[in-house]
Amino acid sequence: MSKLLYVESSPRKERSASIEVAQSYLQAFRQKDAGNEVETIDLWELALPEFNGDLINAKYRVLHGEQHTEAEARAWAEVRGIAEQFMAADQYLFSLPMWNFSIPYKLKHYIDIITQPGITFRHSEEGFQGLVTGKPVTLIYARGGDYESVESSAMDFQQPYMEMILGFIGFEEINSVFVEPMLAAPEIKAQRLNEAKDHAVDFALSD
Repeated sequence: MSKLLYVESSPRKERSASIEVAQSYLQAFRQKDAGNEVETIDLWELALPEFNGDLINAKYRVLHGEQHTEAEARAWAEVRGIAEQFMAADQYLFSLPMWNFSIPYKLKHYIDIITQPGITFRHSEEGFQGLVTGKPVTLIYARGGDYESVESSAMDFQQPYMEMILGFIGFEEINSVFVEPMLAAPEIKAQRLNEAKDHAVDFALSD
């Protein structure tokens, strides 16, 4: 029995390749154990707080061991609730399209909210240490092109960023599924989509 947090970042829904592959993962995850639980966060339905002055100041108060003002405390409580919801899962699934060679801004906003000192990471004299440990995460990356070559991989700021930030907050088991190239001819697209679904199911059954 395990609780999985699924973070969905595409607004295209039934037309989204990343969501379609993620659904194959989720189906296998549920079938693996009837007690498995899935909590879904649709980033296009989630109201996230603005990362404004009170919130930034609240974050640095924590880093410097200082007391919050009343406004900062309110801002920090809202962020803490979202970050603690993230921390409560046993494993994770992200589905994300490539936007302008990187990630959707809604996902970046969510990551900025949950990456907080004392919750998902801590800082000491020894440096930074991630606190989300011992939990697997699978990422479903959908991309219009093919980013396997040396030349094209230099334009990929989607996978490197996700692996860096997840590693920063403590993840060590990071599984990747690539759905590409989705702008190819229909028969190639269908083949790659099916291959990605099989790959996702393998991760769902092994996690």
